[in-house]
Amino acid sequence: MVNLLCPYSLNSYQFLMVFVKPRNMKKYSYSLIFLSFLLFLPQSSNAQSPSKLDPFIQSQIPAVLEEHRSFVSIPCDNRKTEDMLKNIEWLEKAFQKRGFETKALKTPTIPVFFAQKIVDDNLPTVLFYMHFDGQPIDPSKWNQEHPFTPVIKFQNKNKEWEVIDYRTITNQINPEWRIYGRAAADDKGPILMFLSALDLMKERNKKPVFNIKILLDGEEERGSEGLKSTLDQYKEIYDADYLIIMDGPAHPTNQPTLTFGCRGIASGAITVYGPKVPQHSGHFGNYAPNPVFRMSHLLASMKDEDGKVLINGFYDGINLNEETLAVLDNVPDDERSIQNRIGVAEAEKVGRNYQESLQYPSLNIRGMASAWISRQTRTIVPDKATAQFGIRLVKESDGERLLELVKKHIESRGYYVINREPTDKERLKYPKICTMVGKKSVNAFRTDLDSDIGIWLSNAIKKVHHQDPVRIRTMGGTVPVTPIIESLNLRAVIVPMVNMDNNQHSPNENLRLGNLIDGIKTCYGILTEEIQIE
Repeated sequence: MVNLLCPYSLNSYQFLMVFVKPRNMKKYSYSLIFLSFLLFLPQSSNAQSPSKLDPFIQSQIPAVLEEHRSFVSIPCDNRKTEDMLKNIEWLEKAFQKRGFETKALKTPTIPVFFAQKIVDDNLPTVLFYMHFDGQPIDPSKWNQEHPFTPVIKFQNKNKEWEVIDYRTITNQINPEWRIYGRAAADDKGPILMFLSALDLMKERNKKPVFNIKILLDGEEERGSEGLKSTLDQYKEIYDADYLIIMDGPAHPTNQPTLTFGCRGIASGAITVYGPKVPQHSGHFGNYAPNPVFRMSHLLASMKDEDGKVLINGFYDGINLNEETLAVLDNVPDDERSIQNRIGVAEAEKVGRNYQESLQYPSLNIRGMASAWISRQTRTIVPDKATAQFGIRLVKESDGERLLELVKKHIESRGYYVINREPTDKERLKYPKICTMVGKKSVNAFRTDLDSDIGIWLSNAIKKVHHQDPVRIRTMGGTVPVTPIIESLNLRAVIVPMVNMDNNQHSPNENLRLGNLIDGIKTCYGILTEEIQIE
């Protein structure tokens, strides 16, 4: 029979057994009973260590899971305004219950949810950013009744996932259980962690040690256009000393993590041309230029076989000194594990390792199309070939400049580059024509690891987790917060708390319960750590 209930403090229990095991096995058995008794004694209410905080969190687990379930059950596809308004209603009740003032700030699209708790006008203010929308769903791809009907599952001895009835869950849980549902992790999970930390503080008669402002975005998954439109209008409302972004996954080890920047993004498409309409390959093969081969030569000229971008000036401004390299090397990555997870025998050689590769802008071809394939295949020379591309930006690189470098590179290969379909006259005049369109979505940001906000957050995490956080200089993904940082002139750090293997944006998105509990502790640590602003 599978044992479903496993105390979250099991690792501490195992740790003690190793160090107190007596030589005599009979005495060893008595020691185990004694240690088990000690571990479950009532804890002092003013202690800060994880072993002292955990019982308080565990006692609230059924209520936390039920509140999380009610939130995740509300559909959150931001293309459906009515559903997003239901989420805002839920958020209003949840934050007002914790003593916050709330507002739904109007935008041309989805309202921005704002909440604040002013503890003392003389204290610093921290602005927390999270989002409550999720990616679109395809219910047929999910292994449950519906993506917005969350379920808790455990993995049995055959590595199969089985459902656990919410009603049977007590305050003892296994950290490896998962809650499956759209937005369970990204990004409703952190919102629940934050709310639960506030409840934990109330139970322990503690108050936040700074003023809190909450900014919840309902359109993060499609660029945050509504939020961006409010930055000038509500600048005074958003004003704060620090910005904390609670989004994205923690380090794969699930150790407490601080991420000090994220990459930006620019994107576009290039199209090269052959004949005006597809031509019979028997009549015009060897005569009409094939755009697929032209595209392949063009793309191959942009990167070498090791993955390094060959476009002149693409890496300008990147300087990784010894101090930076030491920070990157200190991240506890397992390169072989990363390669196993994504299924590649060898990584590209832009950097020496995964973390170093993230410090450079990247050029990615994210989709290609030409003519027809499979059962629609035809014996033709295609009329055109299109490649969609994306450029991930770092702080030292500007999206507009890199897009211009891509254009110049295409021109250096003999192409006449335009931003529209070519005319018949242009087709007859220029042997090689390329249509290129592109735009910069958002720039990258990065905060110094040893900045005052970085030191404050490191101390807060160490206080409750009893270990230093994993400090990541730049994460690979893009969070559309750079306009907030630039507009409000805020120092910002990302505090990611959900599990890396959460199937973010994909079917069967999930939140690991161990991360849920650790996230509550992280929020508790931050909310109770005094700020000393220089």
